[in-house]
Amino acid sequence: MTESFDLVRVLGGLAIGVFSGAVAGLLGVSPGGALVPALALMPGLGQHDAQGISLAAQLVPTSLAGFLRYRVSGHGASWRTVVWISLGFLGGAYLGARGAHGVGDAALRWMFVGYLLVLAALVVLKSPSPHPAGVGIALPDEPRGSMPALLAVGVVAGASSGLLGIGGGLAITALLTVALHYSQHRAQAVSLAINALPLALPAVFVYASLANGLPWVLLGFVVVGLWIGTALGARLATGLEERALRKYFLVLVVCMALLMAYRAAGAA
Repeated sequence: MTESFDLVRVLGGLAIGVFSGAVAGLLGVSPGGALVPALALMPGLGQHDAQGISLAAQLVPTSLAGFLRYRVSGHGASWRTVVWISLGFLGGAYLGARGAHGVGDAALRWMFVGYLLVLAALVVLKSPSPHPAGVGIALPDEPRGSMPALLAVGVVAGASSGLLGIGGGLAITALLTVALHYSQHRAQAVSLAINALPLALPAVFVYASLANGLPWVLLGFVVVGLWIGTALGARLATGLEERALRKYFLVLVVCMALLMAYRAAGAA
């Protein structure tokens, strides 16, 4: 893919990066859930292009600053959890990316909408913790999910990442809280830790090879924005109660689903 330096476009990429990073840091999700709908609205970028850029931007450990902020606040992630989810993620990401290039742009957009709505339903069905996270409250220990369960979370997150270009953080956070009973803060910390690793590399290779490259200038500005936004969002998140975080997480998922549905309907 060839590109020329377009000031409006790269500044738009920077703004998209800051916004998506802030969402990621605030809600402990990969920034792809915000990156893909925003990038898909940029002139000249199709759905596959937006997903490839999103995955490539997330290879840089922009979520590391956010994870460290959570860890300092007492919401860390064990190496055991990160390793098993990461192993499942690698295989799922490659398979998802291979599948994406057999699907048209319009179908991918509607699949994105359906995926987000399923996550929203999971969040609604999960009962919130009766105790807010805050000063003077004992932080819960991290649940010890079984190896097969953690691998399954990784495979689902990786497949959604490769197929939809969203990084998998939404799936990790939702599945850890709903299925494995992690607290919202701790699930978000795990998600940020995993997204600091270059696990989407197999999927990026697939997208880049089939698209004959990526728009590297735009990608660079998106990455810079992600670094800035993630640190700001995580700083804000560690001062919020779990109930508020869950509400914001749900609002994000629904808004992204509506935005992508609008984009898909407009392209029909």
